[in-house]
Amino acid sequence: MALIDFGGTKETVVTRKEFSLAKAHKVLKKEVIAVIGYGVQGPAQALNMKDNGFSVIIGQAPEFKRDWDRAVADGWVPGKTLFPIAEAVQKGTIIQLLVSDAAQRAVWPLIKKNLKPGDALYFSHGFSITYKDKSGVVPAKNIDVIMVAPKGSGLNVRRNFLSGAGINSSYAVFQDATGRAEERCLAVGIAIGSGYLFPTTFPHETNSDLTGERGVLMGCLAGVMEAQYDVLRAHRHSPSEAFNETVEELTQSLIRLVDENGMDWMYSNCSATAQRGALDWKPKFKKAVMPVFKALYKRVATGAEAERVIKVCSAKNYPQQVAKELAAIRNSEMWRAGAAVRSLRPTEKAKVITAGTKGVSGRKG
Repeated sequence: MALIDFGGTKETVVTRKEFSLAKAHKVLKKEVIAVIGYGVQGPAQALNMKDNGFSVIIGQAPEFKRDWDRAVADGWVPGKTLFPIAEAVQKGTIIQLLVSDAAQRAVWPLIKKNLKPGDALYFSHGFSITYKDKSGVVPAKNIDVIMVAPKGSGLNVRRNFLSGAGINSSYAVFQDATGRAEERCLAVGIAIGSGYLFPTTFPHETNSDLTGERGVLMGCLAGVMEAQYDVLRAHRHSPSEAFNETVEELTQSLIRLVDENGMDWMYSNCSATAQRGALDWKPKFKKAVMPVFKALYKRVATGAEAERVIKVCSAKNYPQQVAKELAAIRNSEMWRAGAAVRSLRPTEKAKVITAGTKGVSGRKG
């Protein structure tokens, strides 16, 4: 394990250097990893482990034909590496429960009935264990309960693996029945292609994850984008101009530079006008949203958000309800403008040709 200074606070992280792929193979040489659910995280983690040479099988309900057919298309063979959920749990020794939080509540009785003493129950989100009184997911004392939570979508877990970069993950041990829970946890974290792993707890992961996705990562981001777009449109800026100044320049240019070099570098390498404005308005935005984030974290920490998720997502008409909500976003002028802007992006070949031309970096650079 490596001790790293994160902005003045030292944290212990696990890198591929300390816990190599060869060590992971040694730890997991007798294990069969059963990935339950072939929806969002399941395909990425399963394919990464398979490509890394681990023994992996898939557990998927055949009646969910889309996910079953997707697994078959990805090379999993029914009766050999692809099974109904109960059979996969019986065959596995590390059971990765990667269905949605709402689905975990529904499928748990079937999982629980087929778990064996000494198995490891693996999660990529702490929700069901943190709120076990609400979810009903209460594991027996004779199994390990572990978590590796990649800090990205399943799509990026797979993309980063294929590029060799990996994606950072948190890890935690909730229950150690075998005395091997932590090494099993870290080994699977390396097996799925984590860039590095940092320790957490199930409650901390749950609280940070629910806050993050409702906040900066999705809810807040979408909300502030809509607000800026609407203000620009109200002042007669065209949809194209409003979308480019709100979304396109952020996603296609600036955020990539922040990723590579940090926000301070971004501030130091933009025009004086942009720099001064950003420095002046950053504290105003922080002051405006701080009460919202405090209220959000309180709702997450008290379990109010969990209660809402369980109640709303379990409703029979939820698929129809959420489809309407998503359609409203998709059909809004802002995101219809976005679809038009994306269709006009240059092809990869064109990007290569123009990469060295004058002014290609844009005025903010």
